[in-house]
Amino acid sequence: MESPASFGPDWSAGFRRGSSAELEGWLELALACCDAADALAMRSFRRDVPTARKPDRTFVTEADKAIEARIRELISARHPGHGLIGEEYGEDAPDAPVRWYIDPIDGTHNFMRGVPLFGTLLAVERGGELQVGVLSAPALRERWYAWRGGGAWASGSAGMAPGATRRLTVSTVGDVADSQILYSSPDDLEASGRAGGFRDLIRAAWRDRGFGDFWGYALVAEGAAEAMIEVGVESWDLAAPIVLIEEAGGRLTDLDGRRVIDARSVLASNGHLHDTVLNRLAQTP
Repeated sequence: MESPASFGPDWSAGFRRGSSAELEGWLELALACCDAADALAMRSFRRDVPTARKPDRTFVTEADKAIEARIRELISARHPGHGLIGEEYGEDAPDAPVRWYIDPIDGTHNFMRGVPLFGTLLAVERGGELQVGVLSAPALRERWYAWRGGGAWASGSAGMAPGATRRLTVSTVGDVADSQILYSSPDDLEASGRAGGFRDLIRAAWRDRGFGDFWGYALVAEGAAEAMIEVGVESWDLAAPIVLIEEAGGRLTDLDGRRVIDARSVLASNGHLHDTVLNRLAQTP
């Protein structure tokens, strides 16, 4: 595991791999892609959109496919040499030095059922380090984004003037007894065999809620919760959240404490509680 000191905005800025102009250009394009994605998603939300099952038995909608296709088109038009890694259409130029991770609709099952907790996730990676991340939730009319050394930000939140932004900072809670713990599915966590101490952790916490998908990470970055725990996640689920969480001052690792996004398990936290939560999860029930 990394030391408890290995988090915070200054630490996150140390992973920067590009000039201000490059990162801001990638962020500008990511935001434009999300504008297009938001419009496509809302055109189908709470309507009878065609749906199918993928080989892994999860659902995919025509909106998922249309959004990813449009994002790929926009990125390739601006940066034809960049690699693309997406949930629906796989990898293009995976060995390129700059790669984009695309999750067209994170929370597809919510989207299908008319639940407004869904969003498009985009991230840019250079040299193995994620540089820019955007989470856009059109039905909530909110967006969260971050870039290395530039901080984590939100726009569109209730009570904010149009076009206004606010900087995000994780909470400073340092005791599990005072913490709010979020997770996706308790059954999935227990079935994974990776979180034997999950129930004891929840009993020890001040409060717990099952806010799955992208929103849990946004709430940790906002300082509204101290930890988000999930299994069964893919790299495109975590590529944008890791930039957001780390630039807000927190940590994101797998359940072994490794700073990776491809291990199919994740703990995102305010940093102060990270090792404590990992240790509690690893306990035998």
